[in-house]
Amino acid sequence: MRIPEETVERIRQSVDILEVINDFVSLKKRGSNYIACCPFHNEKSPSFNVNPTRQIYKCFGCGKAGDAVRFVMDIENVGYGEALRYLAKKYGIEIEEQEQTPEDLLRQNERESLLIVLNFAKTFFQETLLTTEEGKSIGLSYFRERGFTNPTIEAFELGYTLDQWDALLQEGLRKGHSRDLLEKAGLILTKDGTSGNDRKQFDRFRGRVMFPIHNVSGRVIAFGARILKADKNQPKYLNSPETPVYHKSQVLYGIFQAKQAIRQEDVCYLTEGYTDVISLHQAGIKNVVASSGTSLTTEQIRLISRFTPNVTILYDGDAAGIKAALRGLDMVLEEGLNLRLLLLPDGEDPDSYVHKIGADAFRAYINEHSQDFIDFKASRWLTEAGDNPLRRAEGISDVCSSITKIPDPLKRQTLSQRVAQLFHVSEQSVISEINRLLRKQQDQNKKDVERHQRTAGLNKQPTTSSNTLSSVDPSLDDINSLLEGLSIEAHVSDDPRPPAEFITQTHQPPEKSVRTPISYQEEECVRLLMNYGSRELEQGITLCQYVLSELHDIEFQTSPFSIILALYREAYNKGTILTASDFLNYPSHSTEQLNENELQHQAIHLTTPRYEISDGWQKHEIFVPSEAEIGILADAAYRNILRIKKMLAEQRMTVLQQLIRESGNRKPEETDQLLTEFMHFKRIDIEISSLLGTVISG
Repeated sequence: MRIPEETVERIRQSVDILEVINDFVSLKKRGSNYIACCPFHNEKSPSFNVNPTRQIYKCFGCGKAGDAVRFVMDIENVGYGEALRYLAKKYGIEIEEQEQTPEDLLRQNERESLLIVLNFAKTFFQETLLTTEEGKSIGLSYFRERGFTNPTIEAFELGYTLDQWDALLQEGLRKGHSRDLLEKAGLILTKDGTSGNDRKQFDRFRGRVMFPIHNVSGRVIAFGARILKADKNQPKYLNSPETPVYHKSQVLYGIFQAKQAIRQEDVCYLTEGYTDVISLHQAGIKNVVASSGTSLTTEQIRLISRFTPNVTILYDGDAAGIKAALRGLDMVLEEGLNLRLLLLPDGEDPDSYVHKIGADAFRAYINEHSQDFIDFKASRWLTEAGDNPLRRAEGISDVCSSITKIPDPLKRQTLSQRVAQLFHVSEQSVISEINRLLRKQQDQNKKDVERHQRTAGLNKQPTTSSNTLSSVDPSLDDINSLLEGLSIEAHVSDDPRPPAEFITQTHQPPEKSVRTPISYQEEECVRLLMNYGSRELEQGITLCQYVLSELHDIEFQTSPFSIILALYREAYNKGTILTASDFLNYPSHSTEQLNENELQHQAIHLTTPRYEISDGWQKHEIFVPSEAEIGILADAAYRNILRIKKMLAEQRMTVLQQLIRESGNRKPEETDQLLTEFMHFKRIDIEISSLLGTVISG
């Protein structure tokens, strides 16, 4: 379906990129921009930059960049139209669309279709809870017994499903949803051994209260369902299966309702169950999420880290609760978060305990009884070990093992002092144990890599550089045509001292794609055009006019810079000078949208500086020159053009040298012509080098 262009423009004008991104990650102001840890890749130091003036974002770590629409597309993994609908809903903009035809439904993105059918199911379960006799007498009564109020039921969109075989299925078919889509969404099941028109299908959830599971943006992606009658043949809780939109290891129950409070309180309380989250939320403790009945995962921890670096795990005080707390402890530390743990009194869970003592007392209990992970582990080991020195040594090793999971070496060194105090041993002994465990981890990692290489048959072989140029043998006609434009494509221990890893972090530099030297100069030329194209270098001469006149017979070799240069020429011939903003907006319905997206990405990359000069320099009367100053800008453009022409001359000479070496079968006059041309470009190279102040050989 097509969204009218005027509606698209209204959505774009209403969007504030800071508000949009803040729904998914906590932004902090730095200079005129905002920064955060990137939500698209795992990182400990923030490299994600948001520019509120240009309404764009860029990650200097993974390279993701775009505007608010692109951000929603990437973070939610949805198409362009669905991202616009998300933003329209957020800003209360009504979209008038035609009814979907069968053809529209076929073209619709499967993920978007699943989200639509899951939203239908959520609404159906809500209406069943509030409007049917069975829903009110069974489902609503249960929620009332748990103490849930109407605002709470509405906030978490709780529902009920009838104790019938196909109530949801029949309503879904009536609303136009296909059987296949209902099944892919995990809402219905097909009886084994049935197929085609004879297949027996029925609702997955029957006679249960429903807990919708939302993603960060508030879309329903799955359900948890609790049975209320005693039936030993049925599980107490039944959850949605994995689907294209739901991966339980990546989801936290309540994150949508909790994210703002987590950001404000700067701490996330992590529990185990749905009702724990709902009861604490109703009591005013809203910065709480649950692992949805699964063991805590790395993906869930990283989701929390988008909003706060501080986590307090709340678990039952029984043996199972202690085991669960210990199991998740190292994973949280490994992701660089600050961790505290709280065990409730035996026999209590967050749901029951907050009802028992009230919200204020519950908060006080957290503040008084939560422990950092070292105190938590050490107290249990010291209690268990008593005077047994071997058990105490085992406890020290266990606590040190957790410390090695922390990526920050300074934190590791500081915490070693705390361990020494608690166990009454020397700090040097603790450091030695941490060193031993770190070396053991490194050795194991090395063995794992070698084992993987053997399994995959990846024996290391010497490789040749990918920069090696392939030989060329152009004809004289090719040479003459190349000469006209001056623009060609070259085919071108036991030691107790801390190891280095204890103090510093080692990082494997990412592999970079191979680029030709001239591509960097082409990129710089485009950067100058985008940032300063309309600036006058002297009276009546803009930078754009100067650059295009100097490069009038030159075509860039690298995409997308060649495309951008062509667009600047086309616009300038029509009397317009393009700016970065001209590349930022998506066309609503372009058959070449992928190319447009690449141009947008380049515009953001070329206009977003990673660092800003601090205003603090001016306080000390130290003024750093800006490249925007006319003299500096003119010199930068002049030298950039010289470098481009120099590299083109060098490329030309490389081709001519190859032709001269292979001139055995050529006529003498042809060889003389090649030598004459070579010397011509050699003189150009020497002249440009002189202007640039570059020393060249022979």
